Amino acid sequence: MYSEKVRGNQEGIIMSTDTTNTTPQVTIYRTSWCACAFCHTEMQWLDRLGVPYVAKDIEEDEAAHAELMEKINGDFRGVPVTDVAGDIILGFDRPKLQDAIKAHKLEPSAA
Repeated sequence: MYSEKVRGNQEGIIMSTDTTNTTPQVTIYRTSWCACAFCHTEMQWLDRLGVPYVAKDIEEDEAAHAELMEKINGDFRGVPVTDVAGDIILGFDRPKLQDAIKAHKLEPSAA
């Protein structure tokens, strides 16, 4: 089931559990203070779609912070920031996320 999460590792990473794809091509950069719930809402939405992802807490994980800053050329504007197979999307922008997921053929096949 995609909605189950692995939590509590020391690197601040939450991975969507997916038994068919061990290398998610979607990375959500988030923070613990994302109190407005956009980060969590996006993760729940991806779970419902069945799209595997890795969520990285840029406060807890210095390597994730550096990785994000490199991807956005240091132009941090807020979270979530989502990398969909190289396409960087700022905020929980469903239309842009859906377009990127479709463009990169990351939609799970119907069972």
